Amino acid sequence: MHVVIRHYEGNSKLIDELVGRRKDVEALIRGVDGFVAYYLIRTAGGGASISVFENEAGTTESTKQAAAFIKENLPGVAAGPPQIIEGQTVIDFR
Repeated sequence: MHVVIRHYEGNSKLIDELVGRRKDVEALIRGVDGFVAYYLIRTAGGGASISVFENEAGTTESTKQAAAFIKENLPGVAAGPPQIIEGQTVIDFR
């Protein structure tokens, strides 16, 4: 599996907006081939999303679609692009 973490530091408003658009976010991410799981995390200074896909193509596409969704639906809300951490899973517990 492949995972991408998008860290939205200092972007609490963006996290609030994504929570309010849960159904849209879910439809978007579930629509990417190879979807396994998605998590949105609120932190003291913003938040992060964790997306899990069967392969790197899925994480690449999800990052592309997430950026397009934010640009189109939430202009001016994002304080800048997220920090992206991406990689192959090496240990998996369920």
